[in-house]
Amino acid sequence: MDETRIQDRGGAGTVPVEALHEAPPPHPASIRGGVRQAIPHDSGPKHVTGAARYTDDEPELPGTLQVYIAMAQRAHARLVSLDLQPVRAAPDVASVLAAADIPGVNDYSPVFGDDPIFAEDEVHFVGQPLFAVAAETVEAARAAALLARVEYEDLPAAIDFDAAVAMADAAGRDLLDPHEMRLGDAAGELARATHRVEGRVEVGGQDHFYLEGQIAYAVPGEDGDVLVRCSTQHPSEVQHNVAKALGRPDNAVTVEVRRMGGGFGGKESQPALFAAVAALVAVKTGRPAKCRLDRDDDMEMTGKRHEVRIDYHLGFDADGRIRAADFEQLVRCGYSSDLSGAIADRAMFHADNAYVLPAARIHSRRLKTHTASNTAFRGFGGPQGIVGIERAMDRAAFALRLDPLDLRKRNFYPAGAAKLTPYHMPVTDSIIAALVDDLEAWSEYRARRAAVRAFNDTSPVLKKGLALTPVKFGISFTTTHLNQAGALVHVYKDGSVHLNHGGTEMGQGLFTKVAQVVAEEFQIDVESVKITTTTTGKVPNTSATAASSGSDLNGMAAQAAARTIRERLIAFACERYGVAAGDVEFLPNRVRIGRTEKRFRDLVGEAYLARVSLSSTGFYATPGIVYDRESASGTPFYYFAYGAACCEVVIDTLTGENRVLRADLLHDVGTSLNPAIDRGQIEGGFIQGLGWLTTEELWWDEAGRLRTHAPSTYKIPTAGDRPDTLRIRLWEKGENRAPTIHRSKAVGEPPFMLAIAAFSALTDAVVAAGEGRAFPDLDAPATPERILRAVEAVRTSG
Repeated sequence: MDETRIQDRGGAGTVPVEALHEAPPPHPASIRGGVRQAIPHDSGPKHVTGAARYTDDEPELPGTLQVYIAMAQRAHARLVSLDLQPVRAAPDVASVLAAADIPGVNDYSPVFGDDPIFAEDEVHFVGQPLFAVAAETVEAARAAALLARVEYEDLPAAIDFDAAVAMADAAGRDLLDPHEMRLGDAAGELARATHRVEGRVEVGGQDHFYLEGQIAYAVPGEDGDVLVRCSTQHPSEVQHNVAKALGRPDNAVTVEVRRMGGGFGGKESQPALFAAVAALVAVKTGRPAKCRLDRDDDMEMTGKRHEVRIDYHLGFDADGRIRAADFEQLVRCGYSSDLSGAIADRAMFHADNAYVLPAARIHSRRLKTHTASNTAFRGFGGPQGIVGIERAMDRAAFALRLDPLDLRKRNFYPAGAAKLTPYHMPVTDSIIAALVDDLEAWSEYRARRAAVRAFNDTSPVLKKGLALTPVKFGISFTTTHLNQAGALVHVYKDGSVHLNHGGTEMGQGLFTKVAQVVAEEFQIDVESVKITTTTTGKVPNTSATAASSGSDLNGMAAQAAARTIRERLIAFACERYGVAAGDVEFLPNRVRIGRTEKRFRDLVGEAYLARVSLSSTGFYATPGIVYDRESASGTPFYYFAYGAACCEVVIDTLTGENRVLRADLLHDVGTSLNPAIDRGQIEGGFIQGLGWLTTEELWWDEAGRLRTHAPSTYKIPTAGDRPDTLRIRLWEKGENRAPTIHRSKAVGEPPFMLAIAAFSALTDAVVAAGEGRAFPDLDAPATPERILRAVEAVRTSG
């Protein structure tokens, strides 16, 4: 390669290549914003100043229609008649759509085909979509919808667990087939155990309460094509479902999302409904259409975290080691399948949490109720499973007269020994014992345990509780084929980089982390890497940003794409300058080639002139993941993430009011890609978990109407609920033995379950209120009403 001159754009002559290069600045010691650096979230300043643009902030095109979805007012009924003629005749109405107006398939489900966009013959929950009105304003659309004449014939409805079980038993089937995991002879070992404990705990649901509600904006194109801007964690699934509703191939639909104002799983499968409705309106009318839910409608129409009822039986030997466990899990799914099969499976996968169960039986039933179909939520069923065994451990410690922490430590998965889980996966990376030892010392657990006892001895009304609980959480999609990701990287001739991948940004910092990975690969400042909108037009067939796998999957895919370009640059440098590959080294913002150095941008410019491709896709599939549901065995997880929390609480025994006074959180993130973002995820997950377990109560009346559908009645944590003392540390000894991206570990979901320590501490405080006479029945969320009932029960026990 000896070209040294290029034609200028005007064609008037040639200029030397060297003339394009500026004098290099002094050599930096390191790049700004590479991996392991605690840099801020890329959109942080935009978030706090209001400059961040969400779907609703994008300028509306002229002629945009506003869409309102009318909802059913019965929990279960036959739809006798639906007269929409008065709606169509209302002022400013451009279009009205019902099931008969869908040109393709009336379904937006993620898997099973049982989620109609609009109800047809029956309605199955209060809030189910009946039809959509597109008008010049949303007020006009709402007013028109009220003119519909709807006639129902009420049918029996199952709202709570008992009704759901009775309905399933009478029909001889559940919503989804039951599943069971077995290890050893659980029944026999339970019968032979020296000590046995049993009990029941009900774990309530949770609304996602994302700050940005469900929204989609559809723009019609040529030939029936449509562009959908949507607040979704799963653009490819939205693309597929919109195309299915339109009766078009996937390539007719492009889905884009730059950022979401929160997702937490609620924007994994649910957004397809609103995207499909907006797209149907846009294609039918030829006008852009926006479907934006208000908070009340959002909460009534969309699914929640699954409620679970767990009956547990544990057997122990004389020194407090578990011999066997039996769990019966009832999962309340709602009216349709959604993702309930995989969610219920994960509740089973995490029934052991951090404890060796030498013999175990875990049985799960998935029940239909006439409520909104429950869906993905941070932890995806894992938190419910972990609450079950932690509740059992608290009860066992009370029965055995042991400190709950001592009982837990005796049963941890050991380091260096491949003990089997109930699904027959060997746990080879356990560090939970060492991590808990470090937290026990750092939190001063023993001294504080004595101080809590002393306080309770002298305080007749206020009672304190203390607990330290572990978390072991499996990382990977348990649906094997979802463990894949793609990325697209362009390097422009000025050395700037364009990054696109299939992951979505919902405030968790994924885009920042993946940009750091690319910056590290090229050894350039992270400011040189442009983060761009997720779009199905650039990276196809992507998985949802979920299962805590966003950085693992998309980081590896982006690294693969960047590495391909880097190898091309190395090959070019070797040919151009006559050096061996080992003599080319990427340094901070420059490249050493033999004995000389040049800026990264200069090498890129030369490679462009030499017609070297500076664009590449990247792909990654998690290796070694397999699970056989028939035998309930396999390796569903690539690795485990670990953490632990110590919480101190106080309760008022006269009112049931309670507060977390202090929380010490120690979490293993492997080798952190970004310590600042990881700490933020740990704090946010913990606070959200506190809400789930203490304040966020969902309540349906007998008619199946959700009565807690606004912040006036549904209580998420506020800044005032944050513990006065909240200490967070990343475990310095953390590592990931699996070859993940820069040996990091997932951090999206695992910290959520650190809040279980607060639930156990509340139990400890209630025990103190009864002077240790009885172990309380306490379900989650542990609201003041439930705590007060538990206190009264332990004080009046025999």
